[in-house]
Amino acid sequence: MNGNITITFVPPSTVILMGIPGLDSIFHWISIPFCFMYVVALLGNFTMIYLIVSVPRLHEPMYYFLCILSVTDLMLSSTILPKTLAILWFTAGGMTFMGCLTQTFFVHFYFLLESVILLSMAFDRYVAICKPLRYTTILTNKVIRNMALVCVTRSITFVAPGIYFLKNLKYCSNKVIHHTYCENMAVAKLACGDISSSSVYGITAAFLTTGLDFVFIIVSYVLILRAVFALPSKDARLKALSTCAAHVCIILIFYILAFFSFFIHRLGMGIPPYIHILLANLYMEVPPMLNPVVYGVNSKAIRTSLKRLCQWRTTQH
Repeated sequence: MNGNITITFVPPSTVILMGIPGLDSIFHWISIPFCFMYVVALLGNFTMIYLIVSVPRLHEPMYYFLCILSVTDLMLSSTILPKTLAILWFTAGGMTFMGCLTQTFFVHFYFLLESVILLSMAFDRYVAICKPLRYTTILTNKVIRNMALVCVTRSITFVAPGIYFLKNLKYCSNKVIHHTYCENMAVAKLACGDISSSSVYGITAAFLTTGLDFVFIIVSYVLILRAVFALPSKDARLKALSTCAAHVCIILIFYILAFFSFFIHRLGMGIPPYIHILLANLYMEVPPMLNPVVYGVNSKAIRTSLKRLCQWRTTQH
C-alpha cells in the first residue's frame, strides 16, 4: 500500500511544571524564602495602595505612580508564587496547556508593565527635580491617566503576538516543563519543531520594551544627577542623592536579574538549569517585595501617614 502519512502536531492538553531540577530534596527549604517574599510583597503593597487611596495628601502624581506600581507588583507576585509554592510544597505542578499559556501572558504582561511604570516614575522624578515650577502643569491627572493607558496598551501589544507564536508551534508528546512557572522560552522548548520565530520575536520585543526602558531610565537619572549637583544647598543635594540612590538600586536589581536570566535562557552560557530558574524567580519576586519598602521609607509623607494609621489602630484597641 502506498499512501501519505500525515503527522498532526497537537499541543498537549496538560503540562507538568517540575519546579527546580536538581534541588528536589530541598524544595521545602526553598519554599521558606519564597513564602516570606510573597507575604512581605502582599503586606507592603496592600498597605501602600490603602494609604495612597485613603489619605488625601497622597493624591499627587508621584504617589499615583507608586499606587500603580503596587497594584502591578501584587498581580505579578500572585501570578507566579501561589503555583510555585504549590509545586514546592505538594509537587502539584500539573495544569492545562491553555492555563499555562494564560500564565505566560500575564507573567510577561505584568513584567513589561512594571518596566514601563519604572520608566514613568523616572520621568516623574526628572520633572520634579529638573522642572519643579512646571511639575503640576506637566503631570496633570489627565496626563497620568493617559500614561497608564499607554503602559497597559504597550504591554498587551507586545505580549499577545508572543502567545500567538507559542500557540502555533508544532508540539509532540513532551509535556514536562523544567520550571516553577510558565514563561515564553520554557513553553517553546516543549515544541519539536522550529522555535526560531518565537525566539527571535522574544528577543526583539525585549529589546524594544525593557531594553529601551532601561536606556531611557539611565538618561533620566543622568539628567537628574546633573540637576542635583547644581543645587546650591549641600543638604538638598544629599537628600536628593539618597532618594535617587534607593530608586536606582531597585531598578538595577530588577533589570540586571531580568537581563541575565533572559540571555542565559536563550544562549545557555553553561549555567546550571537550577541557577537560571532561581534567578528567573528572583527577578519576578524580589522587586515586588522591596518596592513598597524602599519607596515608602524614602517618602516622608508615606512614613507619616503610616505612623498615623498605626497610632489610630492602637487607640481603637
